[in-house]
This record gives sequence, structure tokens and C-alpha cells, in this order.
Amino acid sequence: MARQRSIWSLILVVLATFLISCSGPSVATAPPTYTSAQLEKIQEYVPDILTVRDRSEELRRLIQTSQWVKVGNFIHGPMTEARLNMTYIASNLLPQDQQAARKAVRSLFDHLVKIDQASATGNSQGALSNYQAAYADIDKFLQLLPDTSSQSEES
Repeated sequence: MARQRSIWSLILVVLATFLISCSGPSVATAPPTYTSAQLEKIQEYVPDILTVRDRSEELRRLIQTSQWVKVGNFIHGPMTEARLNMTYIASNLLPQDQQAARKAVRSLFDHLVKIDQASATGNSQGALSNYQAAYADIDKFLQLLPDTSSQSEES
């Protein structure tokens, strides 16, 4: 009797394993898209980032004329605000874009620190090269953003 129970248990385990392995989701999942809430949050922060990007020449002139206090003010003010906005946006991007966005934000932070260090020592060349890299990071980040212009026209 105990032997029959063992055989039946084994047969049931094999049958259950076979049925589970044959079943599976037959519905294809759609690729991830942005929700309207995500697009709204992104649209909320993008203008400040674009404003800082448009002020790039102002920072370049401050570095070239060695106005280090104003360089520090610009970096710790509008540039840091833009970096924070980029961080807020990164969490609302699609999962495949989040890592690249966070990398761009981290790289921007590193370049801002190097600009600040160069301004503390009066190193115009170091500040200028990191200034260019910082704005390149902003441009890389902006390329990851969804095109929200068609969304805003529909509203």
C-alpha cells in the first residue's frame, strides 16, 4: 500500500510538472510607454533645464573673465537646480532610459565639482574644459527625454 502511494505521488508530480511547463502567458506585453502623469512631471522640470542650457555663454564669459565668485554662484545656483531637476526627471523616464539618465546626471555633478575646484585655484583652462563637458552632459540628458510637444498640442 505504501508502495502504491509512492508511485501515485510520483505520477502526480510528473503530470503536474508537465502541465505547468506547457502552460505560459500567451499574451504579448506591449512595450512600455509614458503615462500622462509622467509626461506632466517631465514637462514641469524641463523648462528650467533648458533655461540653464541657454545660459551657457554666460558661464563661459564668467570663466574667461576670471569672475570666480560669480562662477561659483552660477554653479551652486542655476546649475545645481538644473541637476536636481534632472534627477527628478530621471525617475520618471522609461526603465531602459533611467540608467543612462542617472549616468548623465552623475557626470554633470562630477564636472560641476571640477569647475568649482578649478575656480577655487583660478584654473581657467580646467574650468573651461569641464564647462564644455557639463553642457555636453545636459545635452545627452535632454536627448533621452520623450518628445512632449505633440502631447502639449493635444491638451
